[in-house]
Amino acid sequence: MKALLDWQIELGADECIGDTPVDRYALEAKAPKLEPKAAQPAPALVPVADVDPVAVARKAADAASDLDGLRAAMGAFELCELKKGARNLVFSDGVPGARVMVIGEAPGRDEDQQGKPFVGRAGQLLDKMFDAIGMGRAAENPIYITNILPWRPPQNRDPKPDEIAMMMPFIEKHVALAAPDLIVVMGNIACQGVLGRKGITKLRGNWDAALGKPVLPMFHPAYLLRNPAAKREAWADLLSLQARLKG
Repeated sequence: MKALLDWQIELGADECIGDTPVDRYALEAKAPKLEPKAAQPAPALVPVADVDPVAVARKAADAASDLDGLRAAMGAFELCELKKGARNLVFSDGVPGARVMVIGEAPGRDEDQQGKPFVGRAGQLLDKMFDAIGMGRAAENPIYITNILPWRPPQNRDPKPDEIAMMMPFIEKHVALAAPDLIVVMGNIACQGVLGRKGITKLRGNWDAALGKPVLPMFHPAYLLRNPAAKREAWADLLSLQARLKG
């Protein structure tokens, strides 16, 4: 029963209505019989113009002149269905203007509740990873963190290609406004959005370029929690990042 309630909460139910059971069959028997209404002519169909969500997103992103404006533009964007089931818009964390910008995939349950990226178990591991090379959200050598999607997909499913596409104009503008020296993309979804390719096991550790910045693909911390043996490759990638920054 508890698991069923947890599932209802995951779907967005946040309150109970009615303290006692209702016998719907009894209500139906007591309900007055209504006379059938005369058939009404069907309303004339009005053609609806097709809306290109990517074009709408690009126009909204281009109008933003700073990070606060970009956050407001994303909050006002109504064409992504994920927004309807999310508690909070997850925009960013860390220090804007940091040399390293980390782009993850999408918020999870903890991130959706707190409105910040990477705050669950995966986020704790991410903090330990960057701390190992002297960096962090509020460290002397800070990082800046965001996600491809600002809203949590239901049941933590992978984002769909159209959802990624419609949010990419915001990501492009986010990178331009945050102005990092380089970008770290974590996981397949981030690689798909920024680099246009998937296959993180082959992409990780190989420097690339996108959005006018050097880009380093890395395993997502959630993957490392499930596959601890891959932490060796993640450590090598962190050292490559550290060397790039020093160089």
